[in-house]
Amino acid sequence: MTTEPTRPPMTRFDFDLYSDTKTRPSPGMLRAVLEAEVGDEQHGEDPTVDRLTARVAAMLGKEAAVFVPSGTMANEISMLVQCRPGDEILAHRDSHLLNFEAGGAAALAGAMVRPLDGPRGMFDADTVRAALRRVARVLPHSRVVVFEQTTNLGGGAVWPMDQMTEIATLARDAGLAVHIDGARLMNACVASGVGPAVYGALADTVYMDFTKGLGAPFGAVLAGDRDTINAAWRWKQRLGGSMRQAGLMAAACLYALDHNIDRLAIDHANAQTLASGLAALPGVAVRTPETNMVFADLTDSGMTAVEFDRALWSVGARVSIQGPTTIRAVTHLDIDRSGIDLVVEAAGRILAGRGPRA
Repeated sequence: MTTEPTRPPMTRFDFDLYSDTKTRPSPGMLRAVLEAEVGDEQHGEDPTVDRLTARVAAMLGKEAAVFVPSGTMANEISMLVQCRPGDEILAHRDSHLLNFEAGGAAALAGAMVRPLDGPRGMFDADTVRAALRRVARVLPHSRVVVFEQTTNLGGGAVWPMDQMTEIATLARDAGLAVHIDGARLMNACVASGVGPAVYGALADTVYMDFTKGLGAPFGAVLAGDRDTINAAWRWKQRLGGSMRQAGLMAAACLYALDHNIDRLAIDHANAQTLASGLAALPGVAVRTPETNMVFADLTDSGMTAVEFDRALWSVGARVSIQGPTTIRAVTHLDIDRSGIDLVVEAAGRILAGRGPRA
């Protein structure tokens, strides 16, 4: 098992490429939080939360939406609403739902996750068709198909619309629900030029996360038809996700919608620059990024991923470890072009043997 290196306590990384979850609220976002009009969200009395959920529902083309603390909760609530114990969820082998939610679909919904294969975190309609169960009392019931947009372990890849449409049509014809894990949905929209409502039209449930490239410290909004969201609210209550003066957090999300969507293109451009810079270094093989994630294989460099990451610490930078010799670097609003240039320069020194080694 690959483990993350232990960093010194209280280390601050000025060039933190570990994930786009590492963003910090901007001064403007903090002002929006301080000025938010709030009420008791659990009783439907928070006007800022209401504005956020109405706005996201409209963006996604859905009747209703609910504010939840995290994308993981949005995923799990969607599975709880749409599955019964013993049902089967079809999701990619590398999906967040399967790998990074502590077995929540099984523990909470009692549902199995059937892993599907395919390049860049995506499967095709033939793979789904082959995975569908025939109806028999000895078999689990195929219930939900899950898209992750963009794909995390797939390198930040964007699902093509025609591929999603074919799969969604197949799923509906077979009586399955469709869920979109929208952790980085807006990155996909900016990269593809496809609007969020177009993606939303394919799904019974879809969520938008605010803690990744949109730069908020908290929250996701899950959308669907009114009955589905009413059921989602019950599960939100059961899971302890119902909140009080949540407008403080919703205000940060509204600020992100106003200021941080179009600028995702900057993150994508910085990822391209970083990928080009790393690819020019000896022994580094880089997967061409589609959005804000850069995956690099250091096998031929003679360094492990842990050694490389630890060496970056000396310049206030870090990446995440995805395998013995594989790193992931994620660009975001706290990393500008000068930061990218610094990381590329440091990587060059490290791989040339002139930089600090662990």
